[in-house]
Amino acid sequence: MASTRRKARIAALQALYELDCTKHKVEEALAHLSTEKALPPEALSFSEHLVRGVLEHKPKLDAFIEKFAPAFPPEQMSIIDRNILRLAIFEILFNDKTPVKVAINEAVELAKHFGSDSSPRLINGVLGSITTERGIK
Repeated sequence: MASTRRKARIAALQALYELDCTKHKVEEALAHLSTEKALPPEALSFSEHLVRGVLEHKPKLDAFIEKFAPAFPPEQMSIIDRNILRLAIFEILFNDKTPVKVAINEAVELAKHFGSDSSPRLINGVLGSITTERGIK
């Protein structure tokens, strides 16, 4: 059974996917989180923090994706892979509350569950390259 934090990440990923595919406003996507997901208040808060953080830093996150996955520019990458990477890079670089290894592991697990067969390898490779270059352990 998935942990509460993993469920919160899944909900955040679903909201980011929705925002990437539609013209919905952020508040509308976040409202879907609170009404459609049976998350405890702290998990809902964590999901909202992740969504808002990714949106706030999106240009920087996409620049990291472009740098470390030059063969897969964000606009050509699958929507799910792009948003898993944005979520994980945000957690690694801009959110000091999640250990790096946890952020990477969670991203790979999301990729296994929601992505294609090659998604986990792509996600792990990009995140590993970012942490190696930045000297993050």
